Amino acid sequence: MKVLLKLAIVALLANATWHVGGVYAAHFKFKDAVQSASQFNGARSEQELHSRILELAGQYDVPVTDANFTIRRDQNHTFTDGSYIRPVELFPGFSYPLTFSWHSDTFTVAGAVPK
Repeated sequence: MKVLLKLAIVALLANATWHVGGVYAAHFKFKDAVQSASQFNGARSEQELHSRILELAGQYDVPVTDANFTIRRDQNHTFTDGSYIRPVELFPGFSYPLTFSWHSDTFTVAGAVPK
């Protein structure tokens, strides 16, 4: 009986780790993609970058909306800031909301294209 209890605890911890790890991995991939998009936006307008960030949010299954982030340009720098709340199922039937945020300050080179 003790062994079954220990196995159940290990299974619950593994499940929580899997769910939290997946959410964090998606956040970091999204954050890197936003930084890359803002770095290589060159001649694109803020509206095009805004649309690209929303596309990336859909691609990485991140709940970002128009109200969750801002874009600002200052000469050759592009600043993107945002945050969102994503519920994570730690245990079956128990979700916990995690808050994620990002900030990127990228130097934009006109005419640069990603490889």
